[in-house]
Amino acid sequence: MTAKIVVGLGGGDGESRALAYAKKMATLIGDCELIVVYVVEWSPYTFQTPEENAERHKRREQEIETATSRVVKPAVDALQSDGFSARGMVRHGDVADLLEDIAKEESADQIVVSRTSRAGVLKRVFGSSTAHLVMHASVPVTVVG
Repeated sequence: MTAKIVVGLGGGDGESRALAYAKKMATLIGDCELIVVYVVEWSPYTFQTPEENAERHKRREQEIETATSRVVKPAVDALQSDGFSARGMVRHGDVADLLEDIAKEESADQIVVSRTSRAGVLKRVFGSSTAHLVMHASVPVTVVG
């Protein structure tokens, strides 16, 4: 049976470490598929004007297209050229919830993400997406520093 590892990318400098760790694990496992995921964050608490709501779908599609071409496709292409079984996807929503949902949908064995160094008032009050994912995921989560 093929093992599956979901690799969450955030477009930052930590993603190379997350990919390197996922590659190491896939090599150790043997028959393993890497599922590269980028989540375009969206908050239901963002207030928008009626004009912004009218443009929302178009903007969402553009964000997904940009993330696919700039982040996910290059990562998947590099993994495949290194001989790994890999595919990618981009979703729009809450990072922690979507990585967990994808792990469940794909029957993944593990989620790999990188730790981000960005901090702000919001994260100090509500916690980071990484912390939320670690506490609530149904599969093991590896956070690469």
